[in-house]
Amino acid sequence: MKCPFCGFAQDKVIDSRESKEADSIRRRRECERCNKRFTTYERIDEIPYMVVKKDGRRERFDRQKVLSGLLHSCQKRKVSVAQMQEIVDAVESFVVDSAERERPTTAVGELIMARLKDIDTVAYIRFASVYRDFKDVNEFKLELEGLVGGSKEARQGRRGNSR
Repeated sequence: MKCPFCGFAQDKVIDSRESKEADSIRRRRECERCNKRFTTYERIDEIPYMVVKKDGRRERFDRQKVLSGLLHSCQKRKVSVAQMQEIVDAVESFVVDSAERERPTTAVGELIMARLKDIDTVAYIRFASVYRDFKDVNEFKLELEGLVGGSKEARQGRRGNSR
């Protein structure tokens, strides 16, 4: 905190208490250079983190909504709650680390799908089918072929390296 009188960055807190409304903390400070006193107020950061939907609407980021989507995708699969929690934590960090305090849901969805793909391909396909809003069986088939084709290429690449 810089002193408003001399600009020095070192001060000491003389007194600290909640404001009358209990929405901030009032601190009485004293500059260590000029010894003048000043008051600061600390407030909780109330600007919410937002996600931008595909249609342009903005919505408050909801951790529980991400977890709910994962629970549906991972139902009856061998994906642990801890693994789902790690994905939710990664998504939350991704949104919170945004300088603009918002991220597009497309980027959030891609992050979730990338994590699910490494954990459980069935859960990945389930999530992708809702997230990408497959219109018909052909779109679903293309996604599966891409997934299976990628796996075959990876296996062939490993075989080729071991010869």
